[in-house]
Amino acid sequence: MSWSTVGAGGQKCSWLCYQLQDGSDIIITITFVKGIDDEDNMRRPAPFSYPSPPISPHDGDTEGGIRATFATQPEQPPSLPAVAEKRLGITLEGRLRLNQILGTGAYGVVYLAVDTKTGDCYAAKCLEKFSADGTPLGLRAIARQRQEIRLHSLASAHPNVATLHEILDYPDCAYVILDYCPEGDLFRNITELRRYVGNDELCKKVFVQLLDAVEYCHGLGIYHRDLKPENILVSDDGDTLKLADFGLATCDSESNEYGCGSMTYMSPECLVTCPSGCDPYYKCGPHDVWSLGIVLINLTCGRNPWKEALPKDRAYRKFTQRRGFLKTILPLTDEFNDILSDIFNPDPELRITIPKLRARIMECARFTVPAAEIASLPSSAPHTSS
Repeated sequence: MSWSTVGAGGQKCSWLCYQLQDGSDIIITITFVKGIDDEDNMRRPAPFSYPSPPISPHDGDTEGGIRATFATQPEQPPSLPAVAEKRLGITLEGRLRLNQILGTGAYGVVYLAVDTKTGDCYAAKCLEKFSADGTPLGLRAIARQRQEIRLHSLASAHPNVATLHEILDYPDCAYVILDYCPEGDLFRNITELRRYVGNDELCKKVFVQLLDAVEYCHGLGIYHRDLKPENILVSDDGDTLKLADFGLATCDSESNEYGCGSMTYMSPECLVTCPSGCDPYYKCGPHDVWSLGIVLINLTCGRNPWKEALPKDRAYRKFTQRRGFLKTILPLTDEFNDILSDIFNPDPELRITIPKLRARIMECARFTVPAAEIASLPSSAPHTSS
């Protein structure tokens, strides 16, 4: 890794170069400017009513998802208004105008940024350098932001990862300029636009894209750890998915950061701290596979199977006791139920791998059983129920 910097007119532009194992280089351009300020996680209520828990973006969110900035730690409070709405109309670098708020989250705001010279649209994710009370973020938060940008940049080459175009660094925040997907995130497309539930072919097509993106990240030594519909963007009328938000990503294949992410999507090994004397680390690769399984149920059924993968959760407890339990609360085919059972193996060492999962998904004839077929089944057959 190496830095190269030039300066002119009160600004300086740096290139951060990473060399990959194959010898190729990835270069990130970062522009440091004097003066400006922002958040991302588009959270909305879920409008579904199904026997299993609805997709709820608020369930189990933890403090582990701290987002913070990229350049040097700030020395002074923000000079511009901290209220997100007051930043609307600001033009960054004389070309990117902040026209609209796309979403908000714990770290700041995501804006629609329009290039006034070309008309191109981007998502400008603002990473705040100060907390709500005006105090600078701590070193840990700053380090988390730097890692988010670094890992997202490395993964950006994949067509199913949202491209990180540049970073604009200001005294009070750093703007991460990303692809803009006007169709929003996968959560909106499942719950509001209802594009996927019942459309098995489309679900298969886009889920394989997601598998490809995550496998690509794993090949680079990057583990996302926060896979969920809110962190997946949609384009091309629902035909294309793009992985985003690397705020909790790590380059460690094993982690001792428990409770990292959103509870509904966490694997059981990530939820419970190991007792004294046990190995305190869990493997991040199998953890991502577990999260992918929950996303797959979201896509195909519009539901969550449980709130948390712990014995105290009634639905999860029943699942661990009976392999066919999910078929009693979701309209799954036998083949799809078997795939999910292999994804949700509580032993991460035995959990299905992404290559094997891709093959099983491609071979699966149908994911779900239409309501009309369920209604025609004998009363003794598995069916959806409360």
